[in-house]
Amino acid sequence: MENINRLNVVHHFRKRKLLIAINCVAALSIFFFGYDQGMMAGVNNAKDYYELMGFAHQDPITKDPVITNSILQGGIVSVYYLGTLIGALFGGWFGDKYGRIKSIALGAGWAVFGATLQCASQNHSWMICARLINGFGTGILNAIVPVWATETAEHTSRGQFVAIEFTLNIFGVAVAYWIEYGCSFYKGGESEFVWRFPIAFQIFPLLCLFGMVWLFPESPRWLCKVGREEESRYILERLREDGVESTGKAEAEFQDIRNIVALERKNAKSQNYLYMLFGYQSGKLHTGRRVQLVIWLQIMQEWIGIAGVTIYSPTIFGIAGLDHQTVGWVAGLNQITYTLSTLVCVFTLDRIGRRWTLYWGSVLQGICLFLAGGLSRVSIDAKDAHNAARAQNFGGGAVAMVFLFTMTFGATWLTVPWLYPAEIFPLEVRARGNAWGVVGWSIGNGWLTLLCPVMFKALNEKTLYIFAACNVITIPMVYCLYPESNQRTLEEMNLLFAADSIWTWEAERNYRVLVEQNPELVQAAGRGQSVVDPETGVRKTSRGVSLDARAAMGKSVSEDSGENEKAAAKF
Repeated sequence: MENINRLNVVHHFRKRKLLIAINCVAALSIFFFGYDQGMMAGVNNAKDYYELMGFAHQDPITKDPVITNSILQGGIVSVYYLGTLIGALFGGWFGDKYGRIKSIALGAGWAVFGATLQCASQNHSWMICARLINGFGTGILNAIVPVWATETAEHTSRGQFVAIEFTLNIFGVAVAYWIEYGCSFYKGGESEFVWRFPIAFQIFPLLCLFGMVWLFPESPRWLCKVGREEESRYILERLREDGVESTGKAEAEFQDIRNIVALERKNAKSQNYLYMLFGYQSGKLHTGRRVQLVIWLQIMQEWIGIAGVTIYSPTIFGIAGLDHQTVGWVAGLNQITYTLSTLVCVFTLDRIGRRWTLYWGSVLQGICLFLAGGLSRVSIDAKDAHNAARAQNFGGGAVAMVFLFTMTFGATWLTVPWLYPAEIFPLEVRARGNAWGVVGWSIGNGWLTLLCPVMFKALNEKTLYIFAACNVITIPMVYCLYPESNQRTLEEMNLLFAADSIWTWEAERNYRVLVEQNPELVQAAGRGQSVVDPETGVRKTSRGVSLDARAAMGKSVSEDSGENEKAAAKF
């Protein structure tokens, strides 16, 4: 394939090896995302940093930071999420127009610029500007990388590959924590190195990502959408076939993609972000409904308690009688178990599906939060009554609930809200659709970053009950509104969301009817059928007639697509 650089890995790997290579590059981006998230927790506690930024000073007795301007402290952190929101919207548009690879490179380059500015910050105004720029680059990456990963993976293992990437996400958080924990001992924790080095460290994976991504294949689905069909077919063949004996899987998937492109262009006019948000002119594609689903799924991911537990866990550890030094390594141990728990999702997500993963996560997380709140209260009361043994015992139980909660979150709710938006949108607007998911994440994270300190100050451990209640709410919400995407091709999603009703049972019923009426729209790729005629060995079109036969009848491939559009009229 002369149109693809000869150094591109697509020429050197096939099938699982090629998918693993793509997944490693995607995971590098997700690792940076996790590291960047976890980094600011330690930076905020560095003496040189908070005094330079002007929002705190050190207590001369306890050596703990005394916050004098909480709005400035929270603003420096939360402005990052404004950057991710804007960057995601830009990245979604750029990714749909110019491709996934260029978008990833752009996001990595922009994030390097932002990280460099953060590392060199001399005052809070500089830092705010740098955080905004860094967030913009992160938003581009978050909008595009999950889409690239899902568009290259097979539908039978799509969840597994994305789950592996998010193992690297939490590994990034853990790496950030332990780097900062180690740096805190340098020169008594008072050197600027304590916070500048952790910020600078993120530049390394970003430079690796920027340099490597050019050597990887573009999404075959995006290539087909923009008319570069031969490149699309070639990449799909390398992704799906072993090169020894053709199974027809790649060609079947290619035909599915081409058919769905024609369907989307027939059923919806050009969609901008405003049209997508309200579903204007989207016809039976119902993009407005999909946008609302992914925004609220990401917001609920934050409101089920992970941000609150992260903020309150040091207090719980203190209630359990742990000294300041011990709290540090226990929190680090929690990050390690959190990372390991994400491996559960790798092996279960494609087996039990997205919905059941969320169900069992919500149930166990809700129980953990109710117990963590109750045990914390008993421990606090015992401490006030000078019953140290009782306070320590019940505090230890609260610590166990924190560990169990973060492990459950890592095994369930961490991955699905990032995978689902990358799966359910039409090809024509998939990157922009996933960008809406990042918008939801930015809103949820930014919102809670500002609210959590206020909530915990006013309600103390009772805040955990609010998060527990949110877990209960998610169960009927997922059951009623979120159709299952597991073991379905990306091309089948348009049929799944074609129903006019918002309820999942209506969507499933309508999906089954549409598949029976229009089998040519989603053919062999979803059911393991071959598109190669067993008698003649000639590749068939979606209407069951070989391309060679169509040529003999004087019909073109584009005319075949036109017939597919007519077949889609019932849709």
